[in-house]
Amino acid sequence: MADLIEVVPLIPSGRISAQDLEFAAIDVKTTGLRSGRIIEVGVVRYRGDGTLLGEFSTLVDPQERRAAGWRGPHRITGMDLQGAPGFADVLGPMLDLCRNAIVVLHDLPSTRAFLNAEVTRLGVTLPALPGVSLVDAARTTLRLPNYRLATVAHALGIADFPGYLAAPSARACAQVVLALAGVHGLGFASAPRFPSLPRFAGGATIMRRPDEAMVEKGWMAGVVDRISTDSGGAGATATQAYLDLLAEAVSDQFLSEDEGWSLARLAAAAGIPEVEVRRLHVEFASAVRAVAESDGVVTADEHRELHQIAGALGVSEVVMDLRPTGGRRKATRVLVLGASAGADRLRAQILAEGVQLAKKLTASVTHLVYGPDVPGTDPRVPRAVELGAQVLELAAAPAALGFEHAVPRTKALPTGRPDTAPERQVLEAVPISEQVTAQAEPVPPPAESNAGSSRRTSTPTRPAAVAATSPRGVFAGRALMAGGLVLMLVTVVALFGGAGVGAGIVIAVFGVGALVGGWYVEEESRLRGSSR
Repeated sequence: MADLIEVVPLIPSGRISAQDLEFAAIDVKTTGLRSGRIIEVGVVRYRGDGTLLGEFSTLVDPQERRAAGWRGPHRITGMDLQGAPGFADVLGPMLDLCRNAIVVLHDLPSTRAFLNAEVTRLGVTLPALPGVSLVDAARTTLRLPNYRLATVAHALGIADFPGYLAAPSARACAQVVLALAGVHGLGFASAPRFPSLPRFAGGATIMRRPDEAMVEKGWMAGVVDRISTDSGGAGATATQAYLDLLAEAVSDQFLSEDEGWSLARLAAAAGIPEVEVRRLHVEFASAVRAVAESDGVVTADEHRELHQIAGALGVSEVVMDLRPTGGRRKATRVLVLGASAGADRLRAQILAEGVQLAKKLTASVTHLVYGPDVPGTDPRVPRAVELGAQVLELAAAPAALGFEHAVPRTKALPTGRPDTAPERQVLEAVPISEQVTAQAEPVPPPAESNAGSSRRTSTPTRPAAVAATSPRGVFAGRALMAGGLVLMLVTVVALFGGAGVGAGIVIAVFGVGALVGGWYVEEESRLRGSSR
């Protein structure tokens, strides 16, 4: 059978605007890495302007015998699949959402292979649908250490999503392509052609996994986002698929030994030799350690997580000599506010340089960067000043973060369109009952997101009182305070040595004056920019 989906490149120089078209983002969960059966499908249809048109998701019975207690990847068990519809019942409603739309897949070659196999088993012949590969499209715009869906979404300021569920993953694909088409201006070289699709009977009761409340991902998820596991665009191999699945499992912060063995069995089923699996585990654990140590800080909690993950993968020797760094120095952690192309490129650069990219403002954030589209009333800006974070304008951030002369860890790519691109549309989860008929219903427009990137309709104005700290003023203030402390110490020593009280008082006055003056100079340097 010919391929079900034909690649239509989404490129920076495309003359056909993607915002005038409709898309159907698809995500599937499977029993294997490169072969196996589809056990969950999620599809979401929307317009290029961000209007959500319909959604469909269900577990799928692979109609194969499974051992008792079978547990596949993506947290799906044999019990979950009991009573689920077969792929024959899913194909109709899935194609209905794809009709006259461009199909969007994160890893198009891999997902297409699974869809081809399922359609072939049914003995059905279908015309090729036009489709976009998000991995390829993101490579034309962003320089990232890897192009996992979660990493690309993080760089584009899209909120966390549970990657083990098909429906939220499909929504994330939708948000990514909206950002690439709307904010970065990617388009098509020519108008896509839509084939006439046959209609298939639906009506079977579907089994949708409920959308779980997103538990905030922790430190390890940020580490995984900064690990280079990209194959360079040569097409997904079983090894690449295994590394992506391993990264997804590790990003949950706890990887049990049972999960480690389950992953290894998947690799074996995909034809990856045991010695190669061990090599991948060693390299992955080494990469996690290298990224964790790159900022010079390894806390006790981070140390424990690194040892736990290495142990679950059977490569404890990789972190055997690792020790917590101790001390109170904070690792560099940057929060970027804004939904412009420039803000996206900075987020991507932060990840590529191995620096921690924050998703919300906390006391651990050391730098807050705001783009020109951030409203002056955004409360996070003055709050960052209160927390002691350095606040920077977007244009000044690369130099302040030391990126301007840094050697890139990955090859630089085209930068895309100017920062004046239209505001990004955000798709939110649409609650749908667990048991519904196989019919995609229209859904209302989403609510506004509270993610780290600002997406508002009001005219942005420059935030007030957001000057960056002057390093020279801080140094002078601290030097003056140090001098005051020295004078106070001299006073105490002199008094104990028998010096006159009058002389001691004079020196003490000068010491106190130096302390107060130094404090004033340092605080003045921190707040000086607020009067601009």
